[in-house]
Amino acid sequence: MRAIPVASAVLLSLGTFVLSPPAAQSGGDAEGFRVSVLPSTVAPGGRVMLHATGCAQSVSVSSGVFDTVIIPRGRTSARSVVDRDARPGAGYEVSFHCGTFWQDVDLTIAGVREAAPPHWRKGVDAGDGGSLADLDLKQIGIGAALITASLGTAYHLSRRRSDEDGN
Repeated sequence: MRAIPVASAVLLSLGTFVLSPPAAQSGGDAEGFRVSVLPSTVAPGGRVMLHATGCAQSVSVSSGVFDTVIIPRGRTSARSVVDRDARPGAGYEVSFHCGTFWQDVDLTIAGVREAAPPHWRKGVDAGDGGSLADLDLKQIGIGAALITASLGTAYHLSRRRSDEDGN
């Protein structure tokens, strides 16, 4: 019975060591210029977060689906809104420029457009509570009978208990 948990732990540990990168690669160069776009897939009209680290000056970010954005010196991110007329299903290149360095990241446009928030043209349907339009005498009679029966039963049980106590 102990073989299954031990074997599972060994296989999990082995898989972790095999799939993890070597320590020299995982640390990387701390001064390197690194960029990302989150999310990497967005609907037309959606927002993206642009990240850039390792640059000592302002970073210029440009793409065919949004206006050029400047990430100011000392900051690592900025937001941008994807054009509503971006082609669903298409891939676009997002270019990050830091002085003489640049990197490109892919941005995919999702197949559907983000829906605009609903605009209510009509108020809520209120004010019907307490109206007598749906008065049903059968239901009122049944409800009154149930209430009467429950009160009668409670009275009967309360009187019965006092008789059993000898009072």
